[in-house]
Formats: sequence, structure tokens, C-alpha cells
Amino acid sequence: MALTASIFKVQLHISDMDRHYYQSHTVTLAQHPSENDLRMMVRLMAFVLNAHEELSFTKGLSTQDEPDVWHKTLSDEIELWIELGQLEEKRLRQACGKAKKVIIYTYNDKQAGPWLTQMQPHFSRQKSLEVFHINSEASEQLAKLVAKNMELQVSIQDGEVFVSSEQGDVTFTPEQRFPA
Repeated sequence: MALTASIFKVQLHISDMDRHYYQSHTVTLAQHPSENDLRMMVRLMAFVLNAHEELSFTKGLSTQDEPDVWHKTLSDEIELWIELGQLEEKRLRQACGKAKKVIIYTYNDKQAGPWLTQMQPHFSRQKSLEVFHINSEASEQLAKLVAKNMELQVSIQDGEVFVSSEQGDVTFTPEQRFPA
């Protein structure tokens, strides 16, 4: 019998002073059987950091043609393509070719450093690319906030993200790795 996705309901209350974005979102997160809580919460934070009325989660891990999160226009053009982890160079090129802007969020300190060094020459060829890193300590703390029904208060100011829920609080600052 095949494993099915776990479903999480999330109420997000976002106050992003950096972008002057103040909205609440009700989202349903489907956690793929191979996705752990840590990755799911980083995916949720990628949504928060780029929140927009048209931003949405995709099928993600279950398809190769879509990112984790994206913003598509009504005419089906991809404005924003958001990926997590360490992409292969071919996938990076494809994403940058399909979308006006691509953002990658890495979250594993041990894997991100070597990957960033290896991919640096490929990054410089992409005009629409940004790469951020959320340190392992922060991503592990975010994973502790997971509940089937979450209500998260998120404040962003001067690049610092403060996440609060009934399970606790987490503060982190995504570090921009490219362009440096």
C-alpha cells in the first residue's frame, strides 16, 4: 500500500515591514511521505518570505516540472520559481529559463557550503537568481513548531524573521548567498 501525504492546515498572519506586506493566509500543506517536518517548515517559510496573493504551493516533490512554490500570472507565465535545497545545474538552468525570477533556499549547513562553492560559476550566468541560506539551528527550531493545525504570527523587519505559535518562537535571518 502506497503512503499518502499528511495534510496540515496553517493560518499565517504576516507582517513584513521590509516589503510593506500585511496579510493573513490560510494554506493547506501536503507533506509528501519522503518530506520531513524540517523541510516542510522551510518550504512554509519560503512562502512567507515571498508572500503574495498569487503565490502557491505546487505538487513539489511529486513532480519534476514544478518548483516547491511559485507565482504564476493569469496568462500562465511564471513570475517566481522557489526551490529548496541543492539543485543540480541542469535544474537550475531550466528554472531560470522558465521563470522571470528564481529563488533557492538552502537549509542544511553541512551540505550548503560545498554546494554553493561548486555552483558559484553556474550562478553567475543567471541574471534572475537569488540564493538564501537558513541555518540548520533555525530550521530545526522551525520543525519543532509543527502541528496538524498551526496558527503562525510572522514578523519580518530588517531581514530578521520572527515566528510565533503556541508551540514556541523562532527568530532567524536568511543569509543571502547570491548575489553576494
